[in-house]
Amino acid sequence: MSFEILLRDEWLCAVNKPTGIMVHRSSIGTDREFVMQNLRDQLGQRVWPVHRLDRATSGVLLFALDPETARMLGQAFMDRSVDKRYLAVVRGWTEEQGTVDHPLARHKHAEPRDARTRYERLATCELPIPVGGFETARYSLLEAVPETGRRHQIRRHLKHISHHLIGDTTYGDGRHNRLFRQHLGCHRMLLHARRLELDHPRQAGRLRLEAPLAGEFARVAAEVFGWPEPTAR
Repeated sequence: MSFEILLRDEWLCAVNKPTGIMVHRSSIGTDREFVMQNLRDQLGQRVWPVHRLDRATSGVLLFALDPETARMLGQAFMDRSVDKRYLAVVRGWTEEQGTVDHPLARHKHAEPRDARTRYERLATCELPIPVGGFETARYSLLEAVPETGRRHQIRRHLKHISHHLIGDTTYGDGRHNRLFRQHLGCHRMLLHARRLELDHPRQAGRLRLEAPLAGEFARVAAEVFGWPEPTAR
């Protein structure tokens, strides 16, 4: 497997991660392919991950090409100086914009920590398909901006406001997931890391990395809903 390279210089490499592959090996997973190992083979050199995307999430994924750059980038993420923007399809029509301020715990025995996600509604759609006792099915396309970096934050915050992420088999709504599979032929989670913006750790200037939609997400957006791919702002 090879990846679309969004940026490569002396210190950094960013790729457009496809859905369905983990970033790196996990002690609890049984996967045999990982972005980290495949990218190492593609570039012919070692790479260091500085953040993660869930297996089912696609989009901008950034790696360092040396340990010191990895340390600097890791600090930037910890300092919340990295701007992250995602595209998400959710059930229902959300407010035009809003903020979910709801603490999240890493697991049920952990102390909840502050977590904030801003969102803006980019488009809406109504399908003439009954679901959940309603005669039609309504959906929104959102730009989601996590201000903190908690585990599964966007997915859990969307569940918290009852606008579940489509295709999310952990926190989503099974009725709407089935609708997308059976009627729209879409089997993936509709969450995409559209943009990553940060200061370059090794030279002057700010980086703006963008990953276009692809595959089922692009098809659903364009053909089913008539949504053009939004221009990042």
